[in-house]
Amino acid sequence: METSHIIIMAILLGCMATYVPVFMCLFFTAVLGFLLFTDLPLLLLAQSIFRSMDNFALVVVLFFILCGNIMTAGSIVEKLIKVANVLVSWLPGGLGMAGVLACGLFGAISGSTVATVVALGGFMIPALLDNGYPEKYTMGVMTTSPNLGVIIPPSIGMILYSMISNVSLEGLFLTGFVPGVLIMGGVCLYTYFVFRKKTDIVRMPLPTPMEALATIKEGFWSLMLPVIIFGGIFSGAFTANEAAVVACVYAFIVELLIHRTLKFRDVKKITVSSAVTSATLLIIVAGATCFGRLLTLENIPGSITEAVLSTIQSPIVFLLAMNVLLLVVGMFMDIISATMILGPVFLPMLDPFGINWMHFGLIMTVNLAIGYCTPPMGVSLYITGAIANRDLIYVSKAVLPFIAIQLAVLLIMTYFPTLVLWLPKTMGFLH
Repeated sequence: METSHIIIMAILLGCMATYVPVFMCLFFTAVLGFLLFTDLPLLLLAQSIFRSMDNFALVVVLFFILCGNIMTAGSIVEKLIKVANVLVSWLPGGLGMAGVLACGLFGAISGSTVATVVALGGFMIPALLDNGYPEKYTMGVMTTSPNLGVIIPPSIGMILYSMISNVSLEGLFLTGFVPGVLIMGGVCLYTYFVFRKKTDIVRMPLPTPMEALATIKEGFWSLMLPVIIFGGIFSGAFTANEAAVVACVYAFIVELLIHRTLKFRDVKKITVSSAVTSATLLIIVAGATCFGRLLTLENIPGSITEAVLSTIQSPIVFLLAMNVLLLVVGMFMDIISATMILGPVFLPMLDPFGINWMHFGLIMTVNLAIGYCTPPMGVSLYITGAIANRDLIYVSKAVLPFIAIQLAVLLIMTYFPTLVLWLPKTMGFLH
């Protein structure tokens, strides 16, 4: 590796170590790299910023953020939890299972781990504690289950990966269903075996058919939201971008006119809040694009590819190395920054090892999702810790059994790609 490459990486890592915001780290490194190691004008970076923002694929991210905020402000989340409760809360550990299912349902609409933690943590953590569930189990399950928000489609991480790799977004979405279901099933099984003999845990009575029907009827409009999103996308009625807009319009209509939990005056507040969140995301994308331009000009991805290919010959070893590296990266970097920065670096390495780009997109997404629950920078740890007034070390210990389940699923989908690729192949998104 050349001296300039080492200096560039040292500047970036040094900035991150001093807690400079990620987007500033990327901008600062890109500007210094241009000044020190290229003869090109800085105007090229400005052009890169505008070009990165002028991307129609980003529309879907912005509208899914808005859709998640609408649900959080209204009663859709509450009704999804009620439906999950009526399905499994009568089983041993049923309320914990309901929390997992609710995370899966919410994740199938919002596309964000943070939104899922914020929306469901405030509901489920007090409910689990009030019903006698151990605090460690409660913190663990409600910190890690929101990872389903970026594993089960729609996923913001997958959208950005599709943007930089040009793989089919619909096909990439389909790869997320199998690992999502495996994680939910694994956590529910773990919960069942932990609580099957414990009589001190409050277990909900088995609902009568009429009660179950009434709850599902009450939550019908909420349940139709993921049906509309996925039904529309995979039936060809509309694209993923259009699905995000349709989901927002539908959520507004349901909350304003059917559930009536929102007032028209709330629309402005929700829209402005979503715009601020979107701006935060877009400025990271812009910074990552500038840094990516510098990497390309310095041929750093090519140098890394040559170094990897000279030392690793086995696809099995390569995938293991990628998993370990991405898990470490996820401890320090959010999924948006990591996808935008590392995606272009890793993609050239895949073809020599015969690894499908869509498969690798899922591997990258799941690894970085786990990073939300790993110290020192795991955002979910801090959010649930604040809700329960617990420190980082306590929450980090509580998540260990659930991270083990997610790592097991990660290994299965890494080394058995047909398990996750059969769905996009069957639907015609992979040839």
